[in-house]
Amino acid sequence: MSQDETISGASVESEAAEQPKSAPEVETTPVVEKLTDYGNTDYYINRELSNLQFNLRVLEQAANEDHPLLERLRYLLIFSSNMDEFFEIRVAGLRQQIDFSREQVGLDGMQPQQVLKEISRITHESVARQYVMLQEQLLPALQEHNVHILRRSEWSEAQIQWVSDYFYSEVMPVISPIGLDPAHPFPRLANKNLNFIVSLEGQDAFGRETGMAIIPAPRSLPRVIPVPAELCDGGTHFTLLSAMIHQHAGDLFPGMTIKGCYQFRLTRNSDLILDDEVEDLATALQGELQTRRWGSAVRLEVADNCTPELAHFLLKEFNLTEDELYEVNGPVNLSRLMDLCNLPNHPELQYQPFTPSFPKGLMPKENLFDAITVSDILLLHPFQSFTPVVDLLRQAAKDPHVLAIKQTLYRTGAKSEIVDALVDAARNGKEVIVVIELRARFDEEENLTLARRLQEAGAIVVYGVVGYKTHAKLMMIVRREEGKIVRYAHLGTGNYHAGNARLYTDYSLLTREKDLTNDVAKIFQQLTGMGKAVRVKKLLHAPFTLKKGLLDHIQQEINHVEAGAKGQIIVKCNSLTEAKVIKALYKASQAGVKVDLIVRGICCLRPGVPGLSENIRVRSIVGRFLEHTRTFYFANNGAPRVYGSSADWMVRNLDHRIETCFPIESPKLSARVKKELDTYLQDNCMSWQLQADGSYRQNHPRSNQTRRDSQIQLLEKLV
Repeated sequence: MSQDETISGASVESEAAEQPKSAPEVETTPVVEKLTDYGNTDYYINRELSNLQFNLRVLEQAANEDHPLLERLRYLLIFSSNMDEFFEIRVAGLRQQIDFSREQVGLDGMQPQQVLKEISRITHESVARQYVMLQEQLLPALQEHNVHILRRSEWSEAQIQWVSDYFYSEVMPVISPIGLDPAHPFPRLANKNLNFIVSLEGQDAFGRETGMAIIPAPRSLPRVIPVPAELCDGGTHFTLLSAMIHQHAGDLFPGMTIKGCYQFRLTRNSDLILDDEVEDLATALQGELQTRRWGSAVRLEVADNCTPELAHFLLKEFNLTEDELYEVNGPVNLSRLMDLCNLPNHPELQYQPFTPSFPKGLMPKENLFDAITVSDILLLHPFQSFTPVVDLLRQAAKDPHVLAIKQTLYRTGAKSEIVDALVDAARNGKEVIVVIELRARFDEEENLTLARRLQEAGAIVVYGVVGYKTHAKLMMIVRREEGKIVRYAHLGTGNYHAGNARLYTDYSLLTREKDLTNDVAKIFQQLTGMGKAVRVKKLLHAPFTLKKGLLDHIQQEINHVEAGAKGQIIVKCNSLTEAKVIKALYKASQAGVKVDLIVRGICCLRPGVPGLSENIRVRSIVGRFLEHTRTFYFANNGAPRVYGSSADWMVRNLDHRIETCFPIESPKLSARVKKELDTYLQDNCMSWQLQADGSYRQNHPRSNQTRRDSQIQLLEKLV
């Protein structure tokens, strides 16, 4: 990647002492005409191509030698997992638009056919690069550390015998080869499963000529299999299930000759579509989940040594074109190799572990009701522990003064301490109301299970509002103190998932501030009951007031600049696609407001366009932790307004979801958030700068600059 010569204003100011001084120069600033045709498609970046660009930034981490070796491998495999979802949802959606003649054109003006063609071009190049990195960089580097993924040609005689024993005892009993003939049509193959297509010669036991067969690899078996240490000359050795099946494919067709055996994998449309008029959401969803593995095909991956005849046979069978064929030099199911990244005997090849801290003055197992009464508590995960959030719920479950607990759940994890605490609370006689979003993509089945468990414990479970995903992260505890009702609340930017809290950056606010907790109570009332939109004092909530509130704050910054003051906006979110918000930011830039956007993933706004967005800078941080915080800063002429939110600046979040945006009002805490945003703006190691043409350039420290990795800085400061 080329070195980015553009560093944020905050970075330039902070490095002022390191810059060589030079004589001032007098320059004449040219007058640039403002561009006011905000509907011009040239001013916007395609949503899907921007999404793809994020995945390419993830892939580039696999080449970054600043990361430990096994973490580089992890990034390479995460890229595969991300691309699976990209094809299952985004590419599948584009294909559906074309198939049903319902093409939709986005802000950028590109037709779905054009987008698919560009996706195919970029993805073929990036997948080829991915496998080159795997075969020529990462696997050889692992071998230097005595970690080996053995090919069939590398097996010793003893290992060949062990593989044979393993195959016959563990694989053969569960594998089901399928010959293809008039009585055995092409089988229905599951989404993303490893399969083999086999070219055969000869007759079977019934005298039938069978030219081809399919071998689906059992999904219940591990893909990475450790080789016993006594069969190896030191080090750590693995082999792959695919190699074992390939080695013994002939044993599955006795008396016949195998002319060729090749891996392949099919990716299918996995999006779920539910009618808003369903009578029972849980029942309807359960039915849809049964069909997820069998959606229409969108991508075919095959081993690159597969014959053209067999590859074209598969394409025809799945109704795919050459553009949807990916020939790969290695395993077709890379994401299933993730176990390799967690080798316990190679800590030097992984990130150093850390223990998340507790805020100063807050001790583990402290009475959190007392602590929150003293002052609001703001946690930044994963640098600071998620434990206080869980402990607050646990304490509430046992506290005799607690009357009720209300909670939203979007993603929680299969083994959730949060759910355990809610179950305990219900069994202890508390009034427990849980709003579970059943349609959290790829977590639907797990959420159905959690819902049943909570109901069995006596909790009241509702599924939000039909037609609107409940994405808000809210917990409220109602407690009687000295004869009065007091509410405590947790508001977050992330999910109630302890595992994600170790991997994702997110804010948690614990408060008992009266107006804010009253607002939370009203949101729950709206979610569980019926009636008109509630009026709240401090929260902004979608789909009612959030978008308008954000637009008002942007306009206020414009007003301050027009009145002669300075204006500044800093936004940190995962995606930015909403047209009205983008146009408002363009207008803010034209007015002279300084706009810094830290957008991890999709960004449809084009920064740095003269006359339109020259005062807007967009950067993406891709590092050890997944940047997930949604944080908004408005300078407000010296009286800054700082918010955390569950919502990204996307159409779906602002118009079609239940979301909340909460103020961080404590001067101390809001100042802290601003400093942490500045830390991200100063990053010159893991940040990428969005260019006006839609490409990204990685920031690198100049020779006279200090290296600044924002996540490392936050680790050093908070842990």
